[in-house]
Amino acid sequence: MVQAYILIQTEVGKAAEVARKIAAIAGVTQAEDVTGPYDVIVRAEARDVDELGKLVVARIQAVEGITRTLTCPIVHI
Repeated sequence: MVQAYILIQTEVGKAAEVARKIAAIAGVTQAEDVTGPYDVIVRAEARDVDELGKLVVARIQAVEGITRTLTCPIVHI
């Protein structure tokens, strides 16, 4: 299982709506609208890195109102 945080920038005024839509996507375990340089922070999980990439590119980035994403896979050192 691969887990990641996905940091998202949105169009002005769209953070809450984007977080709500992303929270409903399978594989997303948490989606919160926040303040700071990013507007939404998502925690997601997938079977492997390829599935994680598909989740981000095909499902999450397809949500209207997103302008940029940064995916940060979780590592256990």
